[in-house]
Amino acid sequence: MENKAVELVMAPREPHYVGDGFRVHNFIPSGFRLDMVRMNPFIMMDYNSKFHFPPSDQPKGVGVHPHRGFETVTIAYQGRVAHHDSAGGGGIIGQGDVQWMTAASGVLHKEYHEAEFSKQGGLFQMVQLWVNLPASVKMSPPKYQAITNESMPKVQLAENQGFVEVIAGEYLGEKGPATTFTPVHMLNAKLNAGGEATFVFPAHFATCCLVIEGDITVNGKEHAPLDHFVLFEKAGESFSIKANEESIVLVLSGEPIEEPIAAYGPFVMNTREEIMQAFTDFNQGKFGHLED
Repeated sequence: MENKAVELVMAPREPHYVGDGFRVHNFIPSGFRLDMVRMNPFIMMDYNSKFHFPPSDQPKGVGVHPHRGFETVTIAYQGRVAHHDSAGGGGIIGQGDVQWMTAASGVLHKEYHEAEFSKQGGLFQMVQLWVNLPASVKMSPPKYQAITNESMPKVQLAENQGFVEVIAGEYLGEKGPATTFTPVHMLNAKLNAGGEATFVFPAHFATCCLVIEGDITVNGKEHAPLDHFVLFEKAGESFSIKANEESIVLVLSGEPIEEPIAAYGPFVMNTREEIMQAFTDFNQGKFGHLED
């Protein structure tokens, strides 16, 4: 089996705020080698690295806004977030949980720090991904998946090296609870110091990882410190991650959706005309109603 080589190790860019509750480093799309086409089906990644929010009586976050044509996935590592959308989806996620919202034909949603977390303040660390949808289902009904950490299989590695948590797709035959429209693998490798995990994905899949905690070596030679992003070549199938200290690594691999991408603001479709239609539908109230 051919080795999947590292194409790029990327340090976090300067952070910016999304709303007033998410202090994020953007990794996808970030131009050269990391645009929406190269990383498809992962068309956006914002990473709120570990950050202490002070107590606040007014929960911080992002107010009501629309989406169409893709899915938003929020992975909680520290802190708690409340979500509500115009299709009736919503809930609270805490450490280890995931919310997976399929915007598809159109939805309004808002995300805020959960009320009690906001009052107490504390460490906050999250990843938000946008996962593209194929044209055939971009206009399907919205849906919402609340994925608790307890529902995720934990694949134990030999000799107390750690474990791999499966959110979507599979690892060593264990399948994650998330349902996806195209093949997507979303895993958390939680490795003890010196622990090592090997991953195998089809050569043509878009594959990357993000160092959430700790410090790792990839394929025995490429160093990736805390908060760094690792992009793999679209060649070869297998790679290894070794933890130089106790580490958590988000591992993503997905089959590219080989269709045109037309993206503008909160909409990701296939043509400019579909983007214009999305704005028309939003302005006509066809995405439903949600109080800010």
